[in-house]
Amino acid sequence: MNKRQSLIKISLILTGLTLIWGCSNDKAKPLASNDWVDSPERPNIIFLLTDDQRNDTLGCAGHPIVQTPNIDSLASEGVRFENCFVTTSICAASRASIFTSLHERTHGYTFGKPAVAEAYTLSSYPALLRQAGYRSGFIGKFGCSMKGSGEMFDYFETVPGPGYLDQPDGSKLESTEVMSNLAQKFIKDNDDRPFCLSVSFHASHARDRNKTPGKGHYPYPEWTSELYDDVSVPSPGLSDPIYFEILPEFLQTSMNRKRFYWRWDTPEKYQTNMRSYFRMISGIDKVVGQLRHLLKELNIEDDTIIIYSADNGYYMGYRGFAGKWTHFEQSLRVPLVIYDPRMPDKFTGQSVDPMVLNLDFAPTILELGRVEVPEHYQGRSLLSAMSGASSIDLEKRDSIFCEHLMDHKDIPKWEGVRTKQYKYARYFEQNPAYECLYDLNVDPTELHNLVLHPDYQTILKQMRSKTDDFVKQYEIKGVVPQNVKPE
Repeated sequence: MNKRQSLIKISLILTGLTLIWGCSNDKAKPLASNDWVDSPERPNIIFLLTDDQRNDTLGCAGHPIVQTPNIDSLASEGVRFENCFVTTSICAASRASIFTSLHERTHGYTFGKPAVAEAYTLSSYPALLRQAGYRSGFIGKFGCSMKGSGEMFDYFETVPGPGYLDQPDGSKLESTEVMSNLAQKFIKDNDDRPFCLSVSFHASHARDRNKTPGKGHYPYPEWTSELYDDVSVPSPGLSDPIYFEILPEFLQTSMNRKRFYWRWDTPEKYQTNMRSYFRMISGIDKVVGQLRHLLKELNIEDDTIIIYSADNGYYMGYRGFAGKWTHFEQSLRVPLVIYDPRMPDKFTGQSVDPMVLNLDFAPTILELGRVEVPEHYQGRSLLSAMSGASSIDLEKRDSIFCEHLMDHKDIPKWEGVRTKQYKYARYFEQNPAYECLYDLNVDPTELHNLVLHPDYQTILKQMRSKTDDFVKQYEIKGVVPQNVKPE
C-alpha cells in the first residue's frame, strides 16, 4: 500500500469511527491553545514506557531508596502527574490501550484474544503521526498484536528481554542497554522530518523463566551491580499475614499469591530481589540521561519532548502479593512525567493531581504533534493540566473505569470504577459476584470493604450504576461497517 492509498484508507476509517462514536462522545477535541504548543515548528517526541513499575518508585515521587536522577530532572523541568492509572493492569491490554486510546473491552485485545482491529491500528498515535509527516519509530517490547501494524512505523525493531543479549563483538549487554544504543542510532539517523520514537523497555519486569534471586530473576545492567548493596529495603506495606487472610479465597489462591512465592516469600529473597529490581530502574534512568545528552550534542534538546510512564503497577510484596492484575491501587497506578522544553518556567516543576489514564497518552502526543485527535478516542489530552490551566475534559472526569478481562484460571476477571473518594470493583465471574467498596478518604489502604455497611448503601448503588454505564458505553466489539448507522 502506497502513501496515497494509506491516507485514503485512514480517512475513510476515521470517518466511519466518527460516525460510530460521535453520537455518544461529548468531548470537545480542539487543538491545544497553550502558546508554546501553538509554535509552527512541530517538536520531536520520545515516549519511554517501562514494564511493571509502580507510581512511587522514583526519586521525584519520594521513594527513599531508588536512584533516578535523570528522571527526577525531567520532572523538575517538566510536569509530574501524581494520579496516573492504567485501565487494565497487564502489559498486552495496556499497551493496546496506549496505542489506540481505547479501553480493553473496546479494542478487545489481551493475551489469548484476536489482534486489535485494523481500523483502530490505523488511528493509533504512531500511524497518524506518520501520515502527518513524522518519522515514526519503535524499539523494544511491542507486547501486543495489531492488524495493519506495518502502517504505524518507519522504523521497527523489537528487542528480546529481559536479560543479556549477545553482541556482534562477542560481549553481552542487558536489553535496556541494547535499546539505548538503538534509540541513539535512530535519533542520529534522523532526516529533516520531526520524529516520534517509542521505546518500550522490558525492565523492570522479572525474568519469569529464571527464578534465581537477584540477577537471574531481575537481570540488571552490569554497571549497577554494586548499587544498593548496603541498603536494607523496608518490608512491604501490609506484610502482616492478617491483611492477606482477610482477602476472599479466590484472591488468596490467585496468580498474585502464586508468584509471591517466586519473589518475596523469605526476607533474604525479598532483599535480594528488591535490590535487583531497583537496579533495573536505575538502568532505565541512565538511558534517559544518555538520550538527553545526545539531544544536546545534536542541538535538538530544545525541540524534543520526553514522556515517561509504565504499562502497569506492581505489588512488590504489598499485601502478600506479587505481579499486578487486580483492583488495588498498587496494581493500577503508574508514574507519568512529561517534559516539554518549550514550556515557560512558571509551569515547570509542578506535580499535578487530576486523575489521568494511559488512554490519555495518545491524544496528548497527537496534540503535541499538531495532529487532530480522532473523535472516537476515549482518552483526553493532558496539555491544559500541564500548564495549570482549567481543563474542561479533565474536570468532567469525576470517575475512571478499570477492568481485567483476560481468560486465565488464576487471574479473576473484574470491572469497576474509581472516583476521587470511592473505589468499587466487581469480580463478576465469581458465584455469587464478589463486590468491593472502599472510601479512600478514610481508608487509603483499602482494608475495609463497605459493601455491607448500612451507611454506604446509596454510594454502593451509585457505583454499581456507574460501572454498568461504563460497561454499556465501552462494550463495542470490532468496527461497525460504515454503511450501518449507529443507533
